[in-house]
Parts: sequence; structure tokens; C-alpha cells
Amino acid sequence: MAKSSSKHSDEVNAPLAHGATVLPLVTIDDYNNELRDKNGFVGDNANKKTFQQKLDDWRKHVRKFGDDPIGKIETAKLSKKKIEALLKGDDMEAAALIMGAVEDFAQDFATVIGKFLKDERWSKTERIVVGGGFRQSRFGELTIARTMVILKAAGTNIEVVPIAHHPDEAGLIGSVHLMPPWMFKGYEAMLAVDIGGTNVRAGVVEFGKEKGPHFADASVWESVIWRHANDEPSRSATVERLAAMLQELIDKAEKANLKPAPIIGIGCPGIIKADGSIERGGQNLPGGNWESDSFNLPAALMKAVPEIGDHSTFVMMHNDAVVQGLSQIPFMHNVSRWAVLTIGTGLGNAHFTNREGMKVG
Repeated sequence: MAKSSSKHSDEVNAPLAHGATVLPLVTIDDYNNELRDKNGFVGDNANKKTFQQKLDDWRKHVRKFGDDPIGKIETAKLSKKKIEALLKGDDMEAAALIMGAVEDFAQDFATVIGKFLKDERWSKTERIVVGGGFRQSRFGELTIARTMVILKAAGTNIEVVPIAHHPDEAGLIGSVHLMPPWMFKGYEAMLAVDIGGTNVRAGVVEFGKEKGPHFADASVWESVIWRHANDEPSRSATVERLAAMLQELIDKAEKANLKPAPIIGIGCPGIIKADGSIERGGQNLPGGNWESDSFNLPAALMKAVPEIGDHSTFVMMHNDAVVQGLSQIPFMHNVSRWAVLTIGTGLGNAHFTNREGMKVG
């Protein structure tokens, strides 16, 4: 009986701090790891800009001996859709250029993963899930698969797989795992926010029929996005706009007779302290100075959105890569130690160990 009480106490108390390392189903061993080598941050060798550089290098090689099959458009201005079309198109030389970049990037990505795996906190990792915008493309999926092949050929037996949900939705769905399921009793959904250096996304996440503990069929019911990079807003204007986005979603949910819990989950870049402030890593967030001692995003949001339904608003925040990784929990029953790497403007990272509650049956 005492054991049961102790377990319940862990589940009630451990998650109720921002940036918690013990959550209902997993322990967070590491996140926002700023791993360095002699050349600087290891993660800088595996991000969106790195892939663009690989592709640009191949184009320069080809131009020395003739026309560039991709044309005159700058590599940095090539959209994912355009690269996809080239990869799947009839121009084999253009497709081969893309494949050259995929191969080079996969080689570097495999090296980056190898360096993470040498970190004690990443020991005995069985599976790495790859999220971020780069994953949501055919060339991204090919890169992920090729990276795993390279690692296995070098003697590292590890799975490297794309994240199951669309990355935009994974960054919202993962919020359901920041708090114990008992907090959602009597509700059908919750509000979630994913803040990045380019966009802010807010959504309503339905818990699904299972309603915990694994939330295997949780899904995004509705979401709105704001590309703040186009507007260059101040920090206060960002909070104001985010509050308006959340209120819009609350109103939509109420009109649809969907009852959201008075809870907002937030994924945000950086090291998140227990009081909800950002210790470091928030330098790319809109308006700057998110790491100020005088600024606390959860507190600011609770002030801007004081109530949801008839109850006071409760806000829980964690690192954005952690939250995206948490969306993968329903698919992690058959491993014990796993990680997430999110490829975007930078390389987000988090490592998890499953707790007893992850077991099925």
C-alpha cells in the first residue's frame, strides 16, 4: 500500500514544475545538449542550413562543366516543395544533385549522432526519432534512412526513424504528457503552444478515446500559426498576439461544444527553469531578452488568458524538442532508452528513459 501511495505521490508532484525531468511516463535524461568539439557546436553540422550548403556545393561542382540542371534560383530560396519535385521529376541529373546532398548530409548526421551517443547521458540508446521541418519531406526521410544505414554499417546498432506525427502537430500533441492524466479528468482536450524562432503555433489537442496514460490517439483538432519572423514583433507584442490566438481557439472549441481543460502546454526553445523562466537558449525568440529575470512567459500568459471555461488557467512549459519527443511516447513501448533530434534552424535534442507506466498490459 505504501508503494502505491509513493508512486501516486511521484505522479502528482514531479510533473508540476516547468522543465521537469521526471514526467508521468518518462524520465528526461538530457535536453538542449550544447555538445561541442574542436569546430564548435556539434549540432551545427546537422541543420537546415547545412543541407542547403551541401546542395549548393554540388551545384557549384556541376557548373564548372556545364549548366546547372536546377537553374539559376539560389539554393537558399529553393522551397521544400521544389526540392521534392526535382527529386521525383524526370530530370535525372537534377535528382542526382539532390541525392548527392542527401548522402553528404547523412554522413555528417551519422557523425553527429555518433558524438551524442558517446555522451554518458545518451548511453544504451536504442532508437532516435527525427523531427523538425526537415523530416517532413521525401529527401528528409531518405536522409534519415540513409543515416541509419551508415551507422549500422559502422557497427552502431540503432534505429533512426522519422517522428510519427507531422512535426508541426507533434510539437503540440506532446504537451499532453507534461502533466499527469488525472489533471484532465472531465475534459476532452487542452490548449498547446509551440514557439520557434520563425513561427508561433497554437492548437487544441484532443485527448482521444484512450484519455491516458499514453494518449495513443491524441490529435490536433484545430491550430493557428503566426509567422512572426515577417513582423519582427516586440516580446510584449508576441505575448499579446499569442493570447489572441489562444482566445480564438477557446472560442472555436466552445462553439463546437468541445470542452478544453483550463490548461496550456508550451514548447519553447532553451533550458526551462522550474519557475518557468528561460535560463539560456532563447536568443532566437521574437523581440529578444526572453531570458530576462523580469520576464516569465507562463506567468504572462496566465495574466493574458486568466480563465478557460469557468476555471483559472494553468500553464506548463518545457523545451520544444522535449515536447516534440513526448508525442512519440505511444510508439516507444518496445524500447527503454530513446532520443529525439529535431532538424530545423538548429538541431534540437532530448533523451528519455521509459518509466514503469510505459509498459503495456
